[in-house]
Amino acid sequence: MRTFAVAALIAPPYEALVHEAVDEVTAHSADWADAFGLAPTPAARARLSRANAAELAARACPEVSVSAVRLLADLITWLFAFDDRCDEDELGTNPGRLAPALAPLLEVVDRFGTAAHTDYQPAGPTAAALHDLCRRVRALGQPGGLLRFSAAMREYLFALLWEATNRQLRRVPRFAEYVQMRRHTGAVLPSFALTDLATDGLAGTVDRIDPRVVRLELLAADLVCWCNDVFSYGKERLHDGQNLATVIAYELGWPERAALAEAAARYNAGLAAYGTLEAEVLLAADGRLTRMLLARRRWLRGTYDWSLGALRYS
Repeated sequence: MRTFAVAALIAPPYEALVHEAVDEVTAHSADWADAFGLAPTPAARARLSRANAAELAARACPEVSVSAVRLLADLITWLFAFDDRCDEDELGTNPGRLAPALAPLLEVVDRFGTAAHTDYQPAGPTAAALHDLCRRVRALGQPGGLLRFSAAMREYLFALLWEATNRQLRRVPRFAEYVQMRRHTGAVLPSFALTDLATDGLAGTVDRIDPRVVRLELLAADLVCWCNDVFSYGKERLHDGQNLATVIAYELGWPERAALAEAAARYNAGLAAYGTLEAEVLLAADGRLTRMLLARRRWLRGTYDWSLGALRYS
């Protein structure tokens, strides 16, 4: 499947960079996951290691402080570990079991990185690690960024229930529905929020609600997810129907190979549309918006380059 993805997907036309401290960050995130018990068995640790979250973070944030790229790497590590837990414990196919598992995580997010009571203890290692992430985001002293991160995490957690329900019912969603929800199940938006904090790219409210900027933000999230869908299709097709190619095949009644080619074509068209609109927006962008858009470029290129060697999907 990687051979097909390389041949079919256009590489984002942006500079490929990686943070110089990638090895240090890799070691840090492994230690961080061990400290919180996110991967309690040798098999779980091996799966998490194959995900190589630190490399993705180092490619998405190649020019920030080491502490900032560590925070992003730990978030991505948390996301991969929770995804593995959903697969191992079958939470991801049983919304009745997933819902109570999400409650302590939502409590953490609702506290915005602070304990309302001194006796508050997160319920379990997954919640404790998430609380650590929220506290570190809060410590950056950017309330707007903290609110964005918390809101995006909340949307991600609720979207997992939609995904689990689809899996339980063996339901393949329609294309428009899938695109909308995939932005959230992919946890791209909380990752963007941390990136903007790291790069001083928290665009102002007026810019954030500009229809063109909204379109760029959603399209960047789509492209990150669709790139992942094409690279991971060989693995996911055996698991469930929650993949862009599967959704296209179901909706159009197309054979597998044609649907996969169409998924790649939509990614390529989206990438071209992104570049055209970005050029228009950059003409009048201030410093913060320019840095935000540069961060999205890093994410698009970083996701593609990371996917080329991602053992998680081999």
